Amino acid sequence: MASNTDKIVCRCEDITESEILEAIAQGAATADEVKRLTRAGMGHCQGRTCRRLVNQMLAKALGQKPEDQRPITQRAPLQPLTIKALAEYKEP
Repeated sequence: MASNTDKIVCRCEDITESEILEAIAQGAATADEVKRLTRAGMGHCQGRTCRRLVNQMLAKALGQKPEDQRPITQRAPLQPLTIKALAEYKEP
């Protein structure tokens, strides 16, 4: 449970430092495992703002260098389409 002084690591999903550390304590050893346990990196920015912090926290907890950690897997952002664009779409 987050305290009032707990730092936000993932702003999109409101994931705190203590939640990340709890996921690591539960056995998460990669950024993707932290992502699955906490949703850090699943928000609108797809980890662009939190992936560096998650990697640093993982590396420190596991006694590694941050560059040894693979970053959070990113998904291509979705782009909204108009109904008109959908109606006019023709398969190649």
